[in-house]
Amino acid sequence: MQQPYMVHSREEDAEFYQQYAPTIFAYLLRNVASREDAEDLLLDVFMAVLEKRSSAEVDEQRLPSWIWAVARNKVVDYHRRSKHRASIQLFTVEDSLYESEEQAPERVALRNEEYHKLNMTLQGLSELQREIVRLRFGHGLSCGEIATIIKKSEGAVRMTLHRTLKLLRTLYTRNEKGGTL
Repeated sequence: MQQPYMVHSREEDAEFYQQYAPTIFAYLLRNVASREDAEDLLLDVFMAVLEKRSSAEVDEQRLPSWIWAVARNKVVDYHRRSKHRASIQLFTVEDSLYESEEQAPERVALRNEEYHKLNMTLQGLSELQREIVRLRFGHGLSCGEIATIIKKSEGAVRMTLHRTLKLLRTLYTRNEKGGTL
């Protein structure tokens, strides 16, 4: 039995997009050549999904798995099309390859080394401290939101964050000077 035609409001579509877009985009980004291609495919995925969703051709219960199937199919199509694209030799573009100094291999290597040092420094923190830092700076959550997640008061989260950042500075400085954690 076919479901009746369902009309979704723009707000519902926007909420739907916000719910699924970040994870679908991360998947696309891992599976295609560039960020721009991933953005294009994300648009293609959601155009197809929203079109089918509004025509009620998709069961709302199965929608999450269907979105992933559409995304996977778009990636397969992308790779199939890219086989037929003309390619150019690297030596023809090597002079302009690293127009931005930040993209130069030396800069990337130094940045990766800094990230490694920071990660090692973070390992010197307790699990709670790492979680608070991750939620605050990795996910951009406020202290109030973090407090709700970890079931502590906002004041406790603020104090823990303050002390953790102070400890991080000390550990990082010690690590920079050649000391051990």
